[in-house]
Amino acid sequence: MRLHDRDVRQDVRELGALLGDVLEDQTSRSAFETVETLRTSAIDYRDGELDSRQPLHDELNGLTPDRESIVARAFTTYFELINLAEERERVRAIRTGSHEETLDDSLETAAEELAEMDAEEAQQVLDDVLIEPTFTAHPTEARRKTVKSKLRSVSNHLETLDERRLTSKEQSQVERDIDAEVTSLWQTPQVRNRRPEPEDEARNVQWYLENTLFDIVGEVYDELDDALVEEFDDDLDIPKLFEFRSWAGSDRDGNPFVTPEVTETTLERQRAVVLDRYAGELKRLSGVLSQDGARIEVGDRFEESLAADFERLPGLAEEVDERYPDEPYRQKLKLMRERLRRVGDVRPGGYDDVAELQDDLDVLAQSLRANDADSVAEAHIDPLARKVDTFGFSLASLDLRDHQEMHTAAVAEALAREGIDYESMDEDERMETLTEAVLQDERVIDLEDQSDVSDDAARVLERFDRLADWQEEFGIEAIDTYAISMTEEPSHVMEVLFLADQADVVELPGHCGLDIVPLLETESALSGARRIMGTLYENEAYEMALDARGNTQEIMLGYSDSNKENGFLAANWSLYKNQRRLAEICDDFDVTMRLFHGRGGSISRGGGPMNDALLSLPNSTVTGQVKFTEQGEAIAEKYGNQRIAERNVEQMLNAQLRARKRSIEQPVEDVPEEWFDVMDTMADAARDEYRDLLETEGFVQYFEEATPITVIENLNMGSRPASRSGERNVEDLRAIPWVFSWTQSRCILPGWYALATGIEAYLDNGGDVETLQSMYEEWPFFRTKLDNAAMALGRTDMEIAAEYADLATEDLREQFFPRVTDEYERAIDHVVEITGRDHPIDREWLRESLERRNPYVDPLNLLQTHLLKQTHRTDLEEQTLRLTVKGIAAGMKNTG
Repeated sequence: MRLHDRDVRQDVRELGALLGDVLEDQTSRSAFETVETLRTSAIDYRDGELDSRQPLHDELNGLTPDRESIVARAFTTYFELINLAEERERVRAIRTGSHEETLDDSLETAAEELAEMDAEEAQQVLDDVLIEPTFTAHPTEARRKTVKSKLRSVSNHLETLDERRLTSKEQSQVERDIDAEVTSLWQTPQVRNRRPEPEDEARNVQWYLENTLFDIVGEVYDELDDALVEEFDDDLDIPKLFEFRSWAGSDRDGNPFVTPEVTETTLERQRAVVLDRYAGELKRLSGVLSQDGARIEVGDRFEESLAADFERLPGLAEEVDERYPDEPYRQKLKLMRERLRRVGDVRPGGYDDVAELQDDLDVLAQSLRANDADSVAEAHIDPLARKVDTFGFSLASLDLRDHQEMHTAAVAEALAREGIDYESMDEDERMETLTEAVLQDERVIDLEDQSDVSDDAARVLERFDRLADWQEEFGIEAIDTYAISMTEEPSHVMEVLFLADQADVVELPGHCGLDIVPLLETESALSGARRIMGTLYENEAYEMALDARGNTQEIMLGYSDSNKENGFLAANWSLYKNQRRLAEICDDFDVTMRLFHGRGGSISRGGGPMNDALLSLPNSTVTGQVKFTEQGEAIAEKYGNQRIAERNVEQMLNAQLRARKRSIEQPVEDVPEEWFDVMDTMADAARDEYRDLLETEGFVQYFEEATPITVIENLNMGSRPASRSGERNVEDLRAIPWVFSWTQSRCILPGWYALATGIEAYLDNGGDVETLQSMYEEWPFFRTKLDNAAMALGRTDMEIAAEYADLATEDLREQFFPRVTDEYERAIDHVVEITGRDHPIDREWLRESLERRNPYVDPLNLLQTHLLKQTHRTDLEEQTLRLTVKGIAAGMKNTG
């Protein structure tokens, strides 16, 4: 059976040729020839036909500002189109693998592994698992919404050409439509003329939830159900396995533009969107459930439910009866749609909560099955019930977040008005004061009174005051988590509990409307985890709050800042050890732990294949519940296409089911103690080398001169400032622009620097390569981290990085670039020796992608360095410089 009519080479070739035609039509033959000269020269150098890149430099040096702009636009557009071609190739691989039953990490393989257990044990695994992808507004997804819309249209046309049998006329029409979209794309501004607002970022996240994930979740459950029936017959029940969450519109850390109004607007819009999707599903069902009431017995439960709806909505009862006589299911569906319309309305009769909608769907399913229409219930009611279970009335639950300093200052200022000198207290005194305040019945502070406090404190007080209203209006589940950045002390967690208590979001001992989540991201916080969490678990008030939340503690780990602080190897080893330590602490206090992994898209920020990451976690930390951030361009790559999104969700579920099974069978993995010693030796040396680099005088200036950080800080990419305080130092700079800058310069230093130093410290201390090879073969943690570092090494291009190093003053270049290059070259040697590969990257498709992309990224990099050299740039040159950032991001794909 032939599934596809095209391949990636044809897509790349035809899209590239089409772009060339559009370029010539929209500009000039001369401009087209300039782009062609740069393109062919870059390819010739990569192929060894040219001895140097000087011809590229000569061509760029002779360009006018207008021609520079055309070059940047041409290569940027090329990558946007080629990314679609590679996305299509991924879909081909998924469809072919599914058809041939050769896909790795499928739900069938997960079910087969569960079948090694008895049904009761397998059911326990299913009951334990809950996966919570959490979408954030991190701004490494640099494309405008308008541009993404046009690209999605091109993608749909490519699918038509690839998967449908077309007549010659039909094919010509599709090709014409692609031509039209690419022409329109060329004429559309690539660079935003304003910084996106938080509402824009929230709508961006919402798009993927509404247009992709909403549609595929039911299919994933269906596939799992089929796979489990094959192994267990009908012995297993599938509970809720997914819950989607978001920070977009609610993450206040370092972003003054996320106001309570923004959060409320986001809650309102998300509820409206998901209710509209449910109403559409019910309207579609009305075309399916056309059964004649005279020929079936709907059952007592259905009749009672329908009668209650007639009584609840008397104004609609007569219309429904007249429109659908003797069609009871259609009557019910019409009334259900009206109840959805009245959610949050002043009119009575709407659903009070999502449980009422779930009950109505269950009534329909039960009645259908009683009338031997099981297949109808399975095909149409069950998938919708899964969607309702997953998305509720909120689409994605919002997590609030702010920096601990904001809470501490707000509490201090509010208590000062009551004559309590919180600011001068030590940690023990603060914990005692906060505990007593939470446990007493009377309020201590008035959140509504925001006078006589700083603006920052007023914003914190208002947020908690509004939180109670949001939970009453939208439901507790719509906004029930509060993350605390840079948590260092137990009081930082208790301050949030105190503020929530003052807002009546918490009423102990019976009710706690928040999961309070410490974000441990510094070495001091991670190493002090037992002190921080143990103090909280022993605290009377916090123990009550935990008990009210099902005795489950969510703890967030910050991959980005820990990496920026300690370097790749040391940070990942510290995270591994501290995850085990956190599991021990929670086990000691009989608390269920849910780890929240603050991962970015890039390797240096915790990225890499999600299924590998989940399977490489310490067994003791795999309780079944897991949460992780989905950020930046990774969201578009994973969830922009429905088939790819479904595959991604399947792989997550496969990994988590298998990981939970293994953690039950072996609560602590069998890792030789010697390997821990090896990692300690390597991590300590790597941390020292990395810190020495960052702390060497002149390094910050070198970073500023040898990367486009100043351009990135001013780029209209995200609503949040690039640094928390505006200071120019690595510590204060956010991890995103730190990684993005190095990626732009093709020197992906945060993903591998000091790896070689760490390995050599072990080898020089009597170690041997054979031990490292055994660790790679047998220890998922070490294998995953080394493969991730290898991926960053494989994406690095030190020849291009040298072009950026030349931008720095000569003494700084000579001080730092040889040091970085030497570390890179030694890391390559060690990685290929340990892994036994000829190339750092083991994935053939990725190597092919890089080979295809590199010659086209090179001209953008060289144009960027050409523009960065200029001390004075015109407005057009500034715009072109920003466009090169977007083009390189599109070419590199994994940016930050």
